[in-house]
Amino acid sequence: MKKEKILLALSGGLDTSFCAVYLAKEKHMEVHSAIVNTGGFSQEELDEVEAHAGRLGIVSHKVLDATADYYNRCVRYMIFGNVLRNRSYPLSVSSERTFQAIALVNHAKKHGYKYIAHGSTAAGNDQVRFDLVIQVLAPEIGIITPIRELKISREDEIEYLQKEGVVMNWKKMEYSINQGIWGTSVGGKETLSSAGELPEEAFPTKVKKSGTETVTIDFEQGEPVGLNGQTFEPLVVVKELEKIAGVWGVGRDVHVGDTIIGIKGRVGFEAAAARVIIDAHLALEKHVLTRWQLHWKEQIGQWYGMFVHEAQYLEPVMRDLEQFLESSQKNVTGTVTIRLRPYCHSVTGVESQYDLMNSSFASYGEMNRAWTAEEVNGFTRILGNQQRIWFSVNGKEDLV
Repeated sequence: MKKEKILLALSGGLDTSFCAVYLAKEKHMEVHSAIVNTGGFSQEELDEVEAHAGRLGIVSHKVLDATADYYNRCVRYMIFGNVLRNRSYPLSVSSERTFQAIALVNHAKKHGYKYIAHGSTAAGNDQVRFDLVIQVLAPEIGIITPIRELKISREDEIEYLQKEGVVMNWKKMEYSINQGIWGTSVGGKETLSSAGELPEEAFPTKVKKSGTETVTIDFEQGEPVGLNGQTFEPLVVVKELEKIAGVWGVGRDVHVGDTIIGIKGRVGFEAAAARVIIDAHLALEKHVLTRWQLHWKEQIGQWYGMFVHEAQYLEPVMRDLEQFLESSQKNVTGTVTIRLRPYCHSVTGVESQYDLMNSSFASYGEMNRAWTAEEVNGFTRILGNQQRIWFSVNGKEDLV
């Protein structure tokens, strides 16, 4: 009897390794795999995942590179919108999953796969992100999710694979790590409770620096195009900045948030480049945008980030929000200086030809050159008109 072919999204970690063996042994399917690189894998790591796929008995394996597509269609807009979920998390994994799913769907359609499998659990966001993209873009393709369907623990997965003779670094499997160009998530037993603290060894990037270090980022119409005086493509800036800032422990935190399925969740992350770029970009915007541009950008950026997180990237309104965000970046050009310290960073200065903090008009708190004292007095009287009328009618007893 001919076996059904299935395309497995393989990361090389515990969950997808279990899926590969389970689908072949228990479901009697012909397993093919693909890893979608969104910037988190080196060539050496990709080669190791391919070798691991062979050891698992997978019939064929393919590397799908979605890094540039992911940056151009999503990351740049998250920079424009200064997107940080709950003021801390730069949506590293949240945003990647949609583009990994899109790449898998395109590959499955091209090669005629009738089924796609992924290793998401029943308690997380990723199951929704993968399933939704597949259902919307390829409703004819079936979805199989062994971890979700079996409700199996990581300990049970390890026991099953060991019985099947699979050899892996089981100590490393204690933590679930997802790497991408926009950051790395870290999950472990400590993040399953509200009080656990991830140990230093849980984070892939080790802290090696002390003292301080200064870096500069050049922006052109909102995109990072230079680092420390050298011009690069935005993706190169992100990668190089991650190398520089990551060893300071910058961009580490534990994100607590509401999941798509309505429960609270905790996850650790390190995202040095993302956090530094977003903070630098926002600092530049404060100098070159008007107060109302900043006000509405904050609203639009929050909505954009929420929709990315909630698996709504394909919703047409997202293209409308992107038009607003891109339009707002016309004058977001300049150089931002950042000081790195162990586990933290700070913006120290901004230079831009579009800087609205212009001393030819006034120096804040010191000297005005574009208006007179009489004009300020008249302006203030008009500004307070409605308040004076209200208190004249209602009295001032509550204030004295």
